[in-house]
Amino acid sequence: MITEVSTRKIKCVIWDLDNTVWNGTLLEDSEVTLRTGVVDIIKELDQRGILQSISSKNDYENTMKKLKELQLDEFFIYPEINWNAKSGSIEKIVKSINIGMDTIAFIDDQPFEREEVNSVLPEVLTIDAAELSSILEMDEMNPTFITSDSKNRRKMYMSDIDRKKIEDTFEGPQEEFLASLQMKMVISPVELEDLQRAEELTVRTNQLNTTGYTYSYEELAEFRKSPNHKLFIVELEDKYGSYGKIGLLMVEVVGKEWWVKLLLMSCRVMSRGVGSVLITHLLKLAASESAKIKAEFVETSKNRMMYLTYKFAGFKEAERNGNHIVFEHDYSNLQDYPEYVEVIVK
Repeated sequence: MITEVSTRKIKCVIWDLDNTVWNGTLLEDSEVTLRTGVVDIIKELDQRGILQSISSKNDYENTMKKLKELQLDEFFIYPEINWNAKSGSIEKIVKSINIGMDTIAFIDDQPFEREEVNSVLPEVLTIDAAELSSILEMDEMNPTFITSDSKNRRKMYMSDIDRKKIEDTFEGPQEEFLASLQMKMVISPVELEDLQRAEELTVRTNQLNTTGYTYSYEELAEFRKSPNHKLFIVELEDKYGSYGKIGLLMVEVVGKEWWVKLLLMSCRVMSRGVGSVLITHLLKLAASESAKIKAEFVETSKNRMMYLTYKFAGFKEAERNGNHIVFEHDYSNLQDYPEYVEVIVK
């Protein structure tokens, strides 16, 4: 059975293997065969931009060998193949990917394993492997749009894994490592072809999001044409490849005041200083038009990093009402773009 939870969009599907991805138990029979239709499901989820991983009680080396033999190993990031509790493995995967637990689905044929995960991680959507044939039709597995970033999401995460390995062994200051990446950041007005990705960013981004506001495609299309709004999208690449379109900024112009309604960044660029660079661009632009700059902020348990980003950029709290904050900046100590990134403004 599929447990009832609030409707949401799944960002990562975590698979059991024995009698779920394949028929049989690998430890008992090395000639296990794939379940009918499972490869098509895995490939379709991948095309939709839904990440996939593994939580399986098995021997790691033999299991990875079998996955490679079946040409499926490349579809799974951060696989947890061990004899630990499934809930613990899922927690490790979620921490590695850095997404919310309520965006995870777990597929397993064993009621005991699903119940163990449910008891420890009630936010996780658990799915009986017997329901495989209906998974692709689930609302949770169907994003509103499938963008080029969606289709390349797994490959971009795999590049992030390579970057992380290099970062962990890098000796020297953080800014030296960032400079070694040869990052190029492009800030441009949102064009018609960007709207689907812009909506996807507002829906998917919770941690590095200053307000948590979400906007539909139609609303963003209106903001893009509005003389009272400025809407920018951010793309990032480095010597290892593209991160895709990873940031969004929306400003409402009210007379001589600019109100930042939305500032968000993909969690994949949390350690790249991209938020500070975008704020610097915003301040330069507002200063050039002699506008007073204010920023709405809705404090949550997840977006502390964005609060600190504003503070480090010189914003001060002007008002606070519960978790709603209004920041202001007086243009003192206006910073320039950091040397470790090339900024291209279109």
